[in-house]
Amino acid sequence: MGAVATAMKRRGFTVTGSDTNVYPPMSDFLRGEGITIAEGYREEHIPAGADVVVIGNAISRGNPEAEAALDRKLLYHSLPEVMKEHFLRGKRNFVVSGTHGKTTTSSMLAWLFRHAGRDPGFMIGGLPKNLGCGAHFPDSEINVLEGDEYDTAFFDKRSKFLHYLPECVVVNNIEFDHADIYNNVEEIKLSFKRLLNIVPRNGIAFVNGDEKNCLDVAEKAPCPVTTIGFGEANCLRITGMEYDEASSSFSLGGERYTVPMTGEFNVRNAAMAVAAAKFGGLAPDEIREGLLLFGGVARRQELKGEKNGIKVIDDFAHHPTAIRLAVQSIRQKYPASRLWILFEPRSNTTRRAVFQKELAESLALADFAVVAAIPDLHKIPENDRLDPVRLSADIAAMGGKGYYLADNAAIIAAVKAEALPGDVVAVLSNGGFGGIHQQLLAEL
Repeated sequence: MGAVATAMKRRGFTVTGSDTNVYPPMSDFLRGEGITIAEGYREEHIPAGADVVVIGNAISRGNPEAEAALDRKLLYHSLPEVMKEHFLRGKRNFVVSGTHGKTTTSSMLAWLFRHAGRDPGFMIGGLPKNLGCGAHFPDSEINVLEGDEYDTAFFDKRSKFLHYLPECVVVNNIEFDHADIYNNVEEIKLSFKRLLNIVPRNGIAFVNGDEKNCLDVAEKAPCPVTTIGFGEANCLRITGMEYDEASSSFSLGGERYTVPMTGEFNVRNAAMAVAAAKFGGLAPDEIREGLLLFGGVARRQELKGEKNGIKVIDDFAHHPTAIRLAVQSIRQKYPASRLWILFEPRSNTTRRAVFQKELAESLALADFAVVAAIPDLHKIPENDRLDPVRLSADIAAMGGKGYYLADNAAIIAAVKAEALPGDVVAVLSNGGFGGIHQQLLAEL
């Protein structure tokens, strides 16, 4: 919202806004752009002469400003609608979607275009280190968008990515997620089918050909489809994988590429970015050079520090598959280390019982797995809640060493008591985990 507000201001609009809490760095950034922001939601925050009210998808009925917009019969739009009409129409839009890897893949693709001198617009749900920010809207022919299947607004329950006017779509993978808005994976697949339904005949969809859900979605797509993966049946097959502690190399379409990241899933991400960049007009040498300089994304296996030989890593993984892939990648990077996973079940899906068994299976792959208390547990129906005590017991039953510890102080004490020089401690959460990273480094 902040990035789009700034882009609208730079195009000559007068922009104001509200949020529950207003704090740096976003508050300083917006004020520096001349945007007035108010703390809290009150009807009088909407100017009398407002032409348009943009309503974020965190807002629901009962919000004073949303109610005022309805009562006053003002023109209101969702954020994706504003992007569609002011930044995406008439452009070459590259939409990167999927349950996992879309932030890394979209960051990689935007960087490849920028490194090749194309200055793309982009909107990414993370902080790409090469790009310096998550959103940028120059007057460019090309836009790269992280395509989220989450709903658009309280008045528009379609997936956000259906507003993005895609010429090129990447489908990394499809699994059940977002249990607060989807009942099953079939509903999610329907949203992805609708996404492929709006790709034009002169566009393309790059689809994970190793995954059944992706193949189901692409089966009757009206647009050209290219499958990418390791299996022999793929149109573009990834071959010749080589891994070391700092990078991964592979061949795709007769060309050799290296990405400075570890793990099979990062090879998949890179292969999708390579294919999309080539469709966008980049030459193999431009792609090869850009990939070698890709710096990754904040909170994706990011080393936060090392104390007494113990490394502390931050990672965004919270879905069971993402946890499994993170463990695989960290093992590849630090093959001689014992691995700790500190897991905060914080997303709308992982706070629920739907992945009780799968979470245990993924976490048991670590040497030590610590499950933290579940935030805002009162918001989940009692019969639908993840049981963290049972989760820790299941991890132990599967051969891991599982703990359930209710607060950061107890978690830090346990790590401090048992961790040894050479260990790697990975903090997995889609939130802040109460700042445990720096607390842990201070105590080790």
